[in-house]
Amino acid sequence: MNDSDHKLEEIIARLNQQYGSPKGRKEDDTIHSLIKVILSQNTNDKNRDRAYRALLSEFKSPEELLEADKDKISEVISVAGLQNKKATRILESLKTIKQKRKELDLSFLEDLSLSKAREWLLDLPGVGPKSAAVVLNFDFDKNAFPVDTHVFRVTKRLGLIPKDATRKSAHEILETRTLGEEMEEFHLNLIKHGREICKAPTPLCRECFLNDLCDHFLNKVGSKK
Repeated sequence: MNDSDHKLEEIIARLNQQYGSPKGRKEDDTIHSLIKVILSQNTNDKNRDRAYRALLSEFKSPEELLEADKDKISEVISVAGLQNKKATRILESLKTIKQKRKELDLSFLEDLSLSKAREWLLDLPGVGPKSAAVVLNFDFDKNAFPVDTHVFRVTKRLGLIPKDATRKSAHEILETRTLGEEMEEFHLNLIKHGREICKAPTPLCRECFLNDLCDHFLNKVGSKK
């Protein structure tokens, strides 16, 4: 094991010790998972869940949602913000799935390789690398690593990805370095750490239990000597 791998293992262990070993909630229906991911874009979990519950209350099935008026969907999910854009993405994604598969079901992705399943999801309107990775990791247990704004910021500060890494390259790098169950836990704990300690724009470096492993903190301390 090289120093880089040892550092990653130590970071994962400390995050688990501090925050536990969280699990993402799987939906019973993979279509609902996709809808929930679209609702989560550019909003917080609370507003996403409120919009999702409102949608389930108004439309009893994905098929009923597919036949709904876009303006009605937009009204129902308004609490999530960007409601017009999200309503369009939901409807267009459902239409695309129906056209390609003749049914509203994504369970077939389980039998595809990670690259093929990702490619299929990325062809859907409004589904980017992060959204695709969430569905593939949480619902299909594939080795996809979702990189949201917190994960991107924290892993870059820690030095787990290069300073010049893009979102796309961050997905690729982190997927090759983490595997299996630890991937989901690591992703969720990075988000929690980003919200509570490694904040933007001002991280609480002195309070951080990872600061002795953090490139950002060590470089900052070194520059003041």
